[in-house]
Amino acid sequence: MTTVRQILVLLPLLVLVHGARSPYQAVLQHSRIRGRTQGPNVCAMQQIPGTDKKYFTNCKQWYHRKVCGQSTVITYECCPGYEKVVGEKGCPAALPLVNIYHTLGAVGATTTQMYTDRAELRPEIEGPGSFTFFAPSNEAWAALPTEILDALVSNVNIELLNALHYHMVNKRLTSEELKHGASFTSMYQDFNVHVQHYSNGIVTVNCARLIKPDQHSTNGIVHVVDRVITAVSNDVQTIIEVDDDLETLRTAIAAAGLTAMLEAEGHYTVFAPTNEAFEKIPQETLNRILGDPIALRDMLNYHILKNMQCAESIVAGTPLETLQGTVLEVGCDTDAMTLNGKAIVTKTDQLGTNGVVHYINELLIPDSAKTLLELAEGSNVPTATRLFVEAGLNTHLTGSEALTLIAPQDDAFRGGEAMTPALKTLLSQLILKERLSSKSLYHGQELETLGGLRLRVFVYRNNLCIENMCIAAHDRVGRFGTMFTVDKLLSPPTGTVMDLLKAQDRFSILVGALQTAGLTELLNQQGALTFFAPTNDAFNSIPTAERNKLLRNSAELSQLLKFHLGEGLLVSGGVSSHTRVSPLQGERLELGVRNYTVYVNRVPVTDADLMATNGVVHAVSRIIKPLPPKVEREQSDSPAAALRPLTTVRLDSRRLSKEELFQRVIQSRSSQKMPRSQ
Repeated sequence: MTTVRQILVLLPLLVLVHGARSPYQAVLQHSRIRGRTQGPNVCAMQQIPGTDKKYFTNCKQWYHRKVCGQSTVITYECCPGYEKVVGEKGCPAALPLVNIYHTLGAVGATTTQMYTDRAELRPEIEGPGSFTFFAPSNEAWAALPTEILDALVSNVNIELLNALHYHMVNKRLTSEELKHGASFTSMYQDFNVHVQHYSNGIVTVNCARLIKPDQHSTNGIVHVVDRVITAVSNDVQTIIEVDDDLETLRTAIAAAGLTAMLEAEGHYTVFAPTNEAFEKIPQETLNRILGDPIALRDMLNYHILKNMQCAESIVAGTPLETLQGTVLEVGCDTDAMTLNGKAIVTKTDQLGTNGVVHYINELLIPDSAKTLLELAEGSNVPTATRLFVEAGLNTHLTGSEALTLIAPQDDAFRGGEAMTPALKTLLSQLILKERLSSKSLYHGQELETLGGLRLRVFVYRNNLCIENMCIAAHDRVGRFGTMFTVDKLLSPPTGTVMDLLKAQDRFSILVGALQTAGLTELLNQQGALTFFAPTNDAFNSIPTAERNKLLRNSAELSQLLKFHLGEGLLVSGGVSSHTRVSPLQGERLELGVRNYTVYVNRVPVTDADLMATNGVVHAVSRIIKPLPPKVEREQSDSPAAALRPLTTVRLDSRRLSKEELFQRVIQSRSSQKMPRSQ
C-alpha cells in the first residue's frame, strides 16, 4: 500500500516530469532549478561576455559553459512573470497584470512601446482583445539598417503600423502553443509568421529568437524577440531564382529536377552555394557531376536539410540529416555559422514560406557523388593515394567500374616508397572486382582482385580483416565504388606454411625440426592454422646439449611444435586482451596486445602476419612454454604479468628443472583441448 511518505517523495519528481511539457519549458525549468539558490523564482542564465546574448541553460550547457565555442558566465535574473521586492531575496512577487502596452515597458521593450505610440497602435493594444505581440528588443531596433528604419519612421501611419501589425497575432499564444513548424496568421494582410520550437529549447519566429517569452498581460501575451521580422511571401525556389549570385545553383537545380520540390510546401533548409563556390571546383570534376543526373541530385540534396534550421537555433555542433540521406555537422563559431566545422556560411536566414536559405561560399560534394580517387584524396590515406596514381591505376579509380578500393593508412608504409614492378603488382591486389560493403562480408569469404588474387575474409570478435589487413574506418561509399581503409599493407599468401618457412633462412632450424617431427605434410595440406614459429634465435637460446637432444627426439619435437600450432587462422588484428587459442597439443595459448606488440603466453611476437595459403605464421624469438599451472594470471600479454595463486596441486618434493616441468605439463595435458575463440 502506498504510504503518504512515498507520495511526498514522488511528488517533486512528478511535478518535474509533467511540468516540462515543451523543450522551452524543460530548459526554463532547469534554469529555475539552477537559480533557486539565489531565492524564489530566480532563473540562471548563460551570457556571452561582451554581448547582450543570454540563454536559459539546459544541463549540458550548464556544465560545458559554452555557446558557439565562446565561454559563458552565469547570471541570475527573475524568471518570466516575476519581479524583485526591495529587502527580500530572489523574485518573490508576481508581476502585476497590465495591458500589452504597459507590459512592453515592464519587460524593457521600450523602443517597441515608443513606436506603438508613433504609429497610433497604442489604443488597440490597450483596449479589449487577446493578442500575441512578438516585440523586438531595443537592441533589435538599433540593429536595423538606417535606411530601413528611416523608411519605417518616415511613414508611421502605413509602413510602421504595418510592420508592427506583422509582429502581432490576433489571439493569445503561449510558448507551449508555439509548436515546431507552426504558422500563424499575422494582423498584417493575413501574412503568416513562421514558428520553430527546437529540441534545445530555443523558439524562433521568422528566425528571430524569443529572448523573453511568456510575458502575460490582461489582453494577451508578449514575447520579446531579438530582431525585427519582415513579411515573407516568396518560397525558397523564388529566393534562389531572383538572386544573380545563385545563377549556377539555379541551373543545377533545374537540371536535377528539384525545382518543383523547392516550390512546394515544406520546412527546408537550403545551404545555397554561390557562383563563387562552384568556380572553386576543378572544371573536370564539376562537368562530371553536372553531366551525371544521379551524382548531381545527390550533391544538391546534400545541401538541403529535412527540417528548417534558423541560425539562432544553433548553439553547438549538431549532426542534421540531409535529403541525400547522410548528415551535415551544423555548428557555430562565435557569430559565424559553420558546416562540417568550416566557417563557409556567408549570409543566413533568408526566409521563405517553405524554408530558409543560408548562402555558402564552398560547394559540398557528398561521398555518393565522388569517384574512388576523390574518396581517397578526401581521406587520411595520402601515401596510398599517391602510389595508386603512380602505379597507373587511376583510370580504374576515376571510371564507372563497380569496384572496392582497399586503402592502407599512412602508418602501413615505411616511408619514401618508390614505385617498383613488385609494388605496382601489390597495389593492383588492393582493388576488388566488385562493389562491396564491409557489413556484408562474412568469415571465409573470398574476394577477387584486379591482380588475380583471391583474398580471404576473417571475422573476429573485435575486428574484420581481409588477409592481414583489418578495417580501420567506416566505409566510404562513392558514386560507383566503395573504399575500405585498412591498418596494414597487404601481405599476400605466397605458398603453404611449409613453403613460407623454407623460403626464410631464419627458420632453417625449425624446418629441420618439422621434418624430424614428421609435421611437414600437416603444414603443406589445406587448412587454417596459426603457427607461432620459433626462429633460429629461439632454438639457439636453449643450452647446446639440451637443444641437440631435443632435435634428435621426434616425439618431444612433435609435442613442442604442436604446442606452437593453433587451430584456426588468427591474424594479429584479431587479437584482443585474453584471446585464447587451442594448440594442436597441450594447454591453451593466451594472447594479448601491449604497445602494439602481440604476446603469446608472455612471449612477444617479433614478426606478425606472414600469410600462407593454409594459415598464418607469427615469428617468435623464444620457445613458448605453458603458463605456470598453479597460478591464474591477471594479464597474459606481457612479461611483467602479475601472478596470484589459484589452486594447490601436489608435486614431487624434488626440484624440477624448467625443461622437466615443461615436459610434465605437456604430457599431463596433451589430451585436453580448449575451444578456440577468435
